Amino acid sequence: MFQRTIFNSDHEAFRASVRRFVEAEIAPHHAQWEKEGEVSRDAWLKAGEAGLLCPAVPEEFGGAGADFLYSTIVLEEHCRANALGPGFTLHSDIVAPYILHYGTEEQKHRWLPDMVAGRTIGAIAMTEPSGGSDVQNIRTRADRDGDHFVLNGQKVFITNGFMCDLVIVACKTDPAQGAKGTSLIVVEAGTPGFTKGRKLEKIGWKAQDTSELFFDNVRVPVSNLIGAEGRGFVQLMEQLPQERLIQALRCCATMESALQWTVDYVTDRKAFGRRIADFQNTRFKLAEVKAQVQMMRVFTDHCLAMHMRGELDSTDAAMAKMLSTEMQSRVLDELLQLFGGYGYMWEYPIARAWADSRMARIAGGTGEIMREIIGRSVLGKS
Repeated sequence: MFQRTIFNSDHEAFRASVRRFVEAEIAPHHAQWEKEGEVSRDAWLKAGEAGLLCPAVPEEFGGAGADFLYSTIVLEEHCRANALGPGFTLHSDIVAPYILHYGTEEQKHRWLPDMVAGRTIGAIAMTEPSGGSDVQNIRTRADRDGDHFVLNGQKVFITNGFMCDLVIVACKTDPAQGAKGTSLIVVEAGTPGFTKGRKLEKIGWKAQDTSELFFDNVRVPVSNLIGAEGRGFVQLMEQLPQERLIQALRCCATMESALQWTVDYVTDRKAFGRRIADFQNTRFKLAEVKAQVQMMRVFTDHCLAMHMRGELDSTDAAMAKMLSTEMQSRVLDELLQLFGGYGYMWEYPIARAWADSRMARIAGGTGEIMREIIGRSVLGKS
């Protein structure tokens, strides 16, 4: 029997506390949040109080100084409850690292403590109406005017966008330089000229607020620049492996949970006087899914271990992201079929997980982009 070995006893104690929190503070409210298109701020504050937000942030900035495995546990326990609405992972493990790794001491002290506490919700804005994966050709501009940048442009499909208190904006500070003219600038909610569009209606992930963002002559202090001017593209590329690993971890945890929901259903549900589990087709389908998911788990945990050692590169992350997201789509479709008509009902977790899963093949770089990254490595091209 395969046993995961990457977590120690402290991690598992933390998992137990996260599971209790999710069961008490997230799962009972998730259906209502799906109707509202956003998670309550009260849940964010409670998550901060419970230590679920930004666990890797050092103690001097309000965090626990924990390793990435603690973030993995938060992600996995939300998948177990089929409660993907809270944008905690993007806030903690995608947005906060930019500030932590590239920000000044002043920026860290200004933003990270409130992010850890859940008082400030973070987002990152890369995708634009004209394109998503082609980060080099973003059109949002930030022109220098004395000790300010003046931002103009539009972003779309921004997770946490409607509720965000700060957003890291990928923009061009020197369009003539192409990728080398890209910078990351923090814009805080309430800044004149910065407006949020409506909450976008999506196929899945209905509780997670997603919106357009508009920048109309937004004056931002130069002190809000993250890292050096013109280093934005490099910073994005350096952080993408973790973002893509997160997608793979989410897919694995969701598939494992969905398999258990299906086993529970088919052992209880009857058809033609027999349990659905007693049909050979059911057993064969479950056997195939179990083997595929376990294989994916081994590879993903290996990538996670590499990441903990600082060894996960863009190619490995691309393989994990591509394989896991595409496998998730196939697996959830197979499992939903075993529920019959009930699998198409929104009240069943398999239906919601099936709808949510399609996003994974797009966000963080499409499967086609992952193939390009992998293909270049195979051919020895940079």
